[in-house]
Amino acid sequence: MTATEHARTRGGRPDEPSWVARLLRFDRDGDTFVAASSDRGPAPRLFGGLIAAQALGAAGATVDADKLPQSLHLYFVRGGRYGVDVELQVERTRTGRSFDTRRVTARQDDAVILEMIASFHRPEPGADWHPPRAPAISLDEAAPKHPAIEFADRFEIRTSPDDVSPFAVPPFWIRVRDPIEDDPLLRACALTFMSDFGPVPAARPPGIPVVPGVGFTTSLDHAVWFHRPFWPNAWHRYEVGSVNNADARGLAVGSLYDASGTLIASTTQEALWRL
Repeated sequence: MTATEHARTRGGRPDEPSWVARLLRFDRDGDTFVAASSDRGPAPRLFGGLIAAQALGAAGATVDADKLPQSLHLYFVRGGRYGVDVELQVERTRTGRSFDTRRVTARQDDAVILEMIASFHRPEPGADWHPPRAPAISLDEAAPKHPAIEFADRFEIRTSPDDVSPFAVPPFWIRVRDPIEDDPLLRACALTFMSDFGPVPAARPPGIPVVPGVGFTTSLDHAVWFHRPFWPNAWHRYEVGSVNNADARGLAVGSLYDASGTLIASTTQEALWRL
């Protein structure tokens, strides 16, 4: 399935595909999707947010357009590589009236690199509430940051002026630079992509500086809950905090808010920290 077909299916603008739509340009054979290799990344491992977004996009291509991403839970089984096509096999675990469940297995050269379970929900009326949370940093207080992380140039990021690391240490403000189609699935994929910025440094053990070369660290698993519509070109505040360190693993919990303080999504990630 091409990005053009995807946009036509879900209401986007096929004549001007965004970088997210291009990311979801698959060759499709039934429920098997192949994403062309990316040679972009400077790091040796494929960026986790990229493959997570592609897995969600493949899963979403097998559900009705009125069922929107509800949540995803995934494991990074092994490090992916740039320059190698990714095959995404979707299993239709359940198709119901209100909810659909999909399992996605991502492979490179027949080796599994990611396993995902994703749920999709047809919107319905109900309570709309979340506890208020005062910003840890306001947009006016935050300073522009150009972190040395993969694909960061797709986004505008503002962090605390005290963040002198080469990364983006939460809390920070973030928005997508270029327009993205008015398509709930594409926007959820963009949110999934950017939600992988921040949790690893947030999950580091206390007292460990945020500098390259301090031990070995990598993402182990990741989860996202999609609460409300996401507008990628608007500023959002990503609050991520560590809640546990044990057995060489750190667990971080995140919340993504829009500028008005509305909770848009929640995330969790566990990272391996070998020092």
